[in-house]
Amino acid sequence: MSSWFSTAQHWLGISRIPVSHTEKLLAGLGGFVGIALVYSLSAAWLTDSAAQLLIASMGASAVLLFAVPHGPLSQPWPVFGGHVLGATVGVSCALLPLPLALNAALAVGLTIGLMHLLRCPHPPGGATALTAVIGGASVHALGFDFVVIPVALNALTLLVVAVAFNYPLQRRRYPAALAEFTAPPRASIAPAALQHPPPIEHAHLVAALSEIDAYLDISEQDLLRIYELATQFADADAHERPAIVLGGCYSNGRFWRRLGSTRNHRNSRCAAPSC
Repeated sequence: MSSWFSTAQHWLGISRIPVSHTEKLLAGLGGFVGIALVYSLSAAWLTDSAAQLLIASMGASAVLLFAVPHGPLSQPWPVFGGHVLGATVGVSCALLPLPLALNAALAVGLTIGLMHLLRCPHPPGGATALTAVIGGASVHALGFDFVVIPVALNALTLLVVAVAFNYPLQRRRYPAALAEFTAPPRASIAPAALQHPPPIEHAHLVAALSEIDAYLDISEQDLLRIYELATQFADADAHERPAIVLGGCYSNGRFWRRLGSTRNHRNSRCAAPSC
């Protein structure tokens, strides 16, 4: 039974990263506060239907900001840049004399490409671009003002709430650069163990992730794969740069010109005592 359940978790993509109930409660509470403020701002500038469309994309951002505050898609530039870029592209595409379905598809496609180009991928930005196209008369009447109010204002509101709400807890501080983690004390490790580290098992990953106590946007398999590749690159690098031994001569491959001489010499060093 456990084997079947483990297989189902793997194929269905069910996360096995342990997160405490306190962390889950904080994520939900932060999303509540952020969306309450954002909805108030949106309703003040848009009709009910348009505000509901825009609030959907902001709700997706709230999930990232408060449930995955340290994820790469949740950082300030992706959040603000993704929404503003999506709104700008969406308003521009809405002005094109094309069928609505084609305008909507073009807005989302261009937003995805530009977010990659500007290094601000944020999935809800695609929904913001879509809202600018299909939001109706109240959105279209705002024109490019829609980019500033309410989109940019709402994105900034969410960011401010995320910073203030998460700041009291060192591990949850937002953005990720403000987070502080205390590493557990490390026991002395023999030199041989450093050269040949023991393999990481599932129980080790569970213990490490429990210590972090936050939802991470990466799977256990990806973590193991990254560790395996990093170890392979480290081994290859060690073989390419053998240790310096006494009596050998070594060169960095560069040339230097001796003062008063026209001859080039290799910048080399001898490890013999006489050198």
